[in-house]
Amino acid sequence: MKLFAINSKIDFVAIKNILADKARIALSEDAEKRIDKARKYLDKKLASSKEPVYGINTGFGSLRNVKIDTKDYSQLQTNLLRSHACGSGAEVPAEIVKLMLLLKVQSLSYGHSGVDVSTVERLIEFYNNDILPVVYEQGSLGASGDLAPLAHLCLPLIGEGEVYHNGKKKSAAALYKELKWKPLSLKPKEGLALLNGTQFMSAYGTWLILQAQSLTIMADTIAAMSLDGFDCRLEPFNKLVQDVRPHKGQRECAAFILQTLKGSKIASRKKTDVQDPYSFRCIPQVHGAIRDVVEHAQSVLLKEINSVTDNPLIFPDEDEIISGGNFHGHPLAMAFDYLAIAMADLGNISERRTYKLISGERGLPAFLVKAPGLNSGLMILQYCAASVVSQNKQYATPASVDSIVSSNGQEDYVSMGANAATKCYKVVQNLKTVLAAELITAAQAIIFRRPDKTSPALETMLAKFQKQVPFIDKDRVIYEAIQKSVAFIESSL
Repeated sequence: MKLFAINSKIDFVAIKNILADKARIALSEDAEKRIDKARKYLDKKLASSKEPVYGINTGFGSLRNVKIDTKDYSQLQTNLLRSHACGSGAEVPAEIVKLMLLLKVQSLSYGHSGVDVSTVERLIEFYNNDILPVVYEQGSLGASGDLAPLAHLCLPLIGEGEVYHNGKKKSAAALYKELKWKPLSLKPKEGLALLNGTQFMSAYGTWLILQAQSLTIMADTIAAMSLDGFDCRLEPFNKLVQDVRPHKGQRECAAFILQTLKGSKIASRKKTDVQDPYSFRCIPQVHGAIRDVVEHAQSVLLKEINSVTDNPLIFPDEDEIISGGNFHGHPLAMAFDYLAIAMADLGNISERRTYKLISGERGLPAFLVKAPGLNSGLMILQYCAASVVSQNKQYATPASVDSIVSSNGQEDYVSMGANAATKCYKVVQNLKTVLAAELITAAQAIIFRRPDKTSPALETMLAKFQKQVPFIDKDRVIYEAIQKSVAFIESSL
């Protein structure tokens, strides 16, 4: 099994490889030294000074001015984990929890959080042994860090809360007994370092970026099949058109479509229509703009997963402990809202192409089935796509424009970035259904164009797809086709 050393930087390629290879993680020697240096500095500082330091010898939030006795420093951190484990709603998917563990370790590895090396090592043990804490979707305001979700993530470190291990949900206490582990006793600042941070949002964001990168390519590929299915012209994809409006995503999308359709007999035959509908003709402009949004969101997330986002921050070399606001999720919230709009829009235009393909135009039978009337064909497939698209439009309403005062007014402006993340997750999952509907429709249309064929690349894809979703020549149960089409898309990401 491969080993990935947590050091100074991580990127999405590395994360994708870690996940694909099911690699184990470990602290690099430099990371371990940084963590240890900050911990020793903090211990020395607390021993030599009685000055109030937020969350270490004071209460939290609006209780910031309540002084804590030295003998209660450790209890303060334990109490913090217990009281803040206040999540609700659905359980966070396992793949997101796994990313939360990875990104928490990454953030703590920079040596500005004041945790003990043993605490980080326990998080690593959780990651490497697929011990996934039960975390709930609701509860974070995305401002003082993802307090509630991270409390649930880290509560098992002290032997409390619940986890999944070997496919079974169990109490952390039962897990520790099974593995003969001892719960950690938190040192000053450790609870706050674990709970403050944006790892709930950034874990969702990392998953979203990895999915969006692949889904934009898949959407372009399916759109190319739809272009041939609807017997469209390729002039709108000409490089000259893109050169006089040189948005990066637009140029990349147009070039990708032309390459994907290279060698298509359908594309090269004489066209009867002078112009195609926007949902086909403007694919470079719409899909390209979405590519640009994904790139922007990726740049925001890349900075975030390589940042220290707890509070207060410790700077041993500068002899400073500074209480700031790096836990505030607004950069993420706005990126998630932008990404959700883009992913919803990718579904919007996809559904329009599905609608046109079943409309009985350009030599295609109504609803893409033989003997329409006796058979309804793909009529309700478009209904399904339209329903999901409508739901995505609702999810695309920005979360970042909202704020609700908390902690008696001390935390008076919050990002709602956690809500932005979780609804963007739903948009992306819904998008797969919409693209699956277009793929079924486009494949059906291509078959009706026989004996003319599409490009070799798309014919290869079509052959693989039809092993999962055969041609629909008469009415049959369609939901299975949707599920198999979604699975086909997911296996290709």
